[in-house]
Amino acid sequence: MRTTDFASSFNAVAAEYAAARPDYPPHHYDTIEELLGRPLTGLRVLDVGAGTGKATRALLDRGARVTAVEPGAEMAAQLRAANRDATLVRGNGDALPFADSSVDLITYAQAWHWTRPEVALPEALRVLRGGGALALWWNRPDRTVAWVDEQAARLTKALPSHHVGDITRTVADHLTALEPALRPVYRETSWQRTVPLATHLKNLATHSSFAVLDPEQSRPVLAREAEILGALFPEGRIVEPYTVRLTYLPRPERPTPRGE
Repeated sequence: MRTTDFASSFNAVAAEYAAARPDYPPHHYDTIEELLGRPLTGLRVLDVGAGTGKATRALLDRGARVTAVEPGAEMAAQLRAANRDATLVRGNGDALPFADSSVDLITYAQAWHWTRPEVALPEALRVLRGGGALALWWNRPDRTVAWVDEQAARLTKALPSHHVGDITRTVADHLTALEPALRPVYRETSWQRTVPLATHLKNLATHSSFAVLDPEQSRPVLAREAEILGALFPEGRIVEPYTVRLTYLPRPERPTPRGE
């Protein structure tokens, strides 16, 4: 199955994605402001691969002037419904419809792995102002917690397209190889949320390895998870531990041309 098939699969579960996927903790955005050396307030930000707008909303709440860029029709519809004050552009990071040196920050929340980095990175650097930055991040289940690791192993065995390999730790090296002048910074933020079992299962079902399957294939896998987790969490509320993994790439200041 093609990568584009996995990326487009989210449109079929857009409402569930909006309802069940986790947000990102406030201290994650504190880290971005620390790395920027200034508040997000007033900055022009592109949130690319914005999905249903989870990061878009948080950036707007910080006072940023956000343009959400999202290719999927159903995901964009969910974003628009939840963020009516956001500017929305249908597009993707491989061809950003924005002028050179026009934004302060470009973010990819849970989305960079759907790009072609050899194309998306030059596009981001073109659009960023000198002194701006590219911030890529992912919520990852914390597999140091036993039940999380055991679940990942079960899903890998049950679903042919389920991958537990973690690209987030190698993104910085990959991008430095494409653009040696970059000096990426890596940060991790740990957090957790407590949700009903039904929300946890709905969250699982929004991942591409589930979304590309027919319901007849995914239903027994989810039923098995409901049985196992119901025994582990008899009160019916799941404590989901996460680590937000951030790769931050500052855009060097552009030299002033001679004579200016």
